[in-house]
Amino acid sequence: MRPRRRERLSDAIAGRILYEDRDLVVVDKPSGMLTTHTRLEGRAAREAQLTVENCLNDYLRKGQARSRLRVWLVHRLDRETSGVMMFAKSEEVAEHFRADWAKLTEKTYLADVEGELAEESGEFRSFLKEDADGYRVRSVKKGTPGAKEAVTKWRRLGVGKGFTQVEATLVSGRKNQIRVHFAEAGHPVVGDVKYGAARADRLHLHSHRLAFIHPRIGKRMEFTSTPRITSHEYGIIHHL
Repeated sequence: MRPRRRERLSDAIAGRILYEDRDLVVVDKPSGMLTTHTRLEGRAAREAQLTVENCLNDYLRKGQARSRLRVWLVHRLDRETSGVMMFAKSEEVAEHFRADWAKLTEKTYLADVEGELAEESGEFRSFLKEDADGYRVRSVKKGTPGAKEAVTKWRRLGVGKGFTQVEATLVSGRKNQIRVHFAEAGHPVVGDVKYGAARADRLHLHSHRLAFIHPRIGKRMEFTSTPRITSHEYGIIHHL
């Protein structure tokens, strides 16, 4: 009998790589997986943690522990948020996007929010600041030290029993931005217990589309991801 193959971190993202070239890799992140490691003591502990970053590093190294191949973090998705995200394959490419991520990319999300939105579209604009412990984010007055302006444009896609599905476009890119804006408007994202929603099967927020100009070849690239879950409780439109 053949010995059972030892599972690798890269197995967790098998079939989820949407695009790869010498400069970058685009992946369809699953819900429930961290983008990058949390603060763990020791390099070995950090590299063993199940994160998208570690999975991609393992994928590039093909099991070779001494390989120096790696990805560079460019942006993040919350642990429970699924969908399209990008990593750089060099520090140079990473710095290119980090320099002005909001202006260099176009980002569209799909979300189910509690309640029925009467308007067909709208815009949220506020200044966001993290709490002292970094756990929650909230809107504060303009001029508050540490606050950053955040703009979210949205349009209604459909209304169900007790929920609305929306498409949200980030003009800026701040931590928990969509979650905070809809929660403060009285319509938290379905499953977002952190910001006042009722408990559900998961957080109903998905990074649907990411577009950018490739930094080396100058070509506009666009990637989309279809949500992979269905909520029986909410009867979610488009299987979000």
